Amino acid sequence: MNAIETHALTRRYSRTEALAGLNLAVPEGAVFALLGPNGAGKSTTLKILMNLLSPSSGTATVLGVDSQKLGPDDRTRIGYISENQKLPLWMSVRQLLDYCRPFYPTWDRNLEARLLEQFDLPPERKLRHLSRGMLMKAALLSSLAYRPKLLVLDEPFSGLDPLSRDDFVQGIIEASELGEWTVLIASHDIEEVERFADHIGLLEDGRLRISETTESLLRRFRRIELRDASPGARPTPMPAAWLDWEQSGDLVRYVDTKHDPAIQAVSPASMTAQSMSLREILIVLARQQRLQRKGVAA
Repeated sequence: MNAIETHALTRRYSRTEALAGLNLAVPEGAVFALLGPNGAGKSTTLKILMNLLSPSSGTATVLGVDSQKLGPDDRTRIGYISENQKLPLWMSVRQLLDYCRPFYPTWDRNLEARLLEQFDLPPERKLRHLSRGMLMKAALLSSLAYRPKLLVLDEPFSGLDPLSRDDFVQGIIEASELGEWTVLIASHDIEEVERFADHIGLLEDGRLRISETTESLLRRFRRIELRDASPGARPTPMPAAWLDWEQSGDLVRYVDTKHDPAIQAVSPASMTAQSMSLREILIVLARQQRLQRKGVAA
């Protein structure tokens, strides 16, 4: 079952198409990272899912409800945090939690206390006197304490220092380990996301280019090196699964996007296949997209 589904979701701003027929499925219980450069359509997608924007066409369902019909009862099952989170700065951390608690029947006081200690938040300090990192942790705590079925995070790492990022990530990991909720995070901070996401979606120009488990994505991409290659070894036509081809003398390098370990096992000793990080994979795909826009063969 999917916690989130979109079908042909489109959003236009005058002549600009921020989303172009997006078909997205976020499995229930997944920690799904929606990645892409600034302007790819990530925040637009999340705002439509949260009914903060209306789609130009297409549909979106969140926890089985049409996103445009989300009501107060539905929102008690959803936590939403954005980089532009607005909090009542005149309140203290404790006052914020006391204010939020009655709105959520599922609020867990034990989880609240545990996260308050883990995040090292000063309960009596006014929110206006907290750093940005502390404010984001306060927002995360107030969204986790009622154990939402869905946690939606829009660029939560923006402007955070390394320690605050680590605390924030640990909070998300703790949420996902409880196994009771789904997490959808939109971000361009690949290194942070790689630590905890089990599903990856790559959004480019409002279109979903990749959507699969992190394990599958990391398994099928390999950087290939072939020594003792003959001059002009580049095949014509180039296999669609091969990207970033380059040759220097008798050394050939390329990225195989559909690596088959069985084939690798019988390959010559002069060929090696190296695993790639998520960041390396996304850079290769971004470079390929740029070449395609320019009409240049990979």
